Amino acid sequence: MRLRIKRLDSTVTLPAYGTDESAGFDLAAAHDATVPPRQIVLVRTGLVIEVPSGHFLAIFARSSTPLKRGLMVANGVGVIDPDYSGPDDEVMIQVLNVTDAPVEVRRGDRLAQGIILQSPRVTWQEVNELRAVTRGGFGATGNGGMAELENCEIFAELSGDASLPALFSPCLQFVNP
Repeated sequence: MRLRIKRLDSTVTLPAYGTDESAGFDLAAAHDATVPPRQIVLVRTGLVIEVPSGHFLAIFARSSTPLKRGLMVANGVGVIDPDYSGPDDEVMIQVLNVTDAPVEVRRGDRLAQGIILQSPRVTWQEVNELRAVTRGGFGATGNGGMAELENCEIFAELSGDASLPALFSPCLQFVNP
């Protein structure tokens, strides 16, 4: 697949695959930025990428970014639609600093990876009933309809911040009546 790309700054490097079999291409910062503790910052890439119709550009964190830098893609997965490719529609990476210290991002730092994925259009068929049996909810498979929340408590202990589970983990209790 060949994509059209525009550099907003001629010195910005084009996205590249780390290896011949990498699923995603690396996206790097076009400018230095400071991400304050527990804050979100939009990191500019200096690129406009024209995504083909019927597809979208998914922006995922690189596996090393949260572990080594304390940064996460703030919205889980960024979605760049095909119609976001006007002259100044710069691809940006929304990063969240999950540490208690500022994180410095330098121009050229690879923070995320992009993957072009298909996005089929659906039409809806509204019905009155779907399945006869309700399976359960978050983490309910094999639990008889009840999700255990121990992971939320473990996450809070490891992070040292009890507010994080509410923000980042599926800490919802579902009880099947």
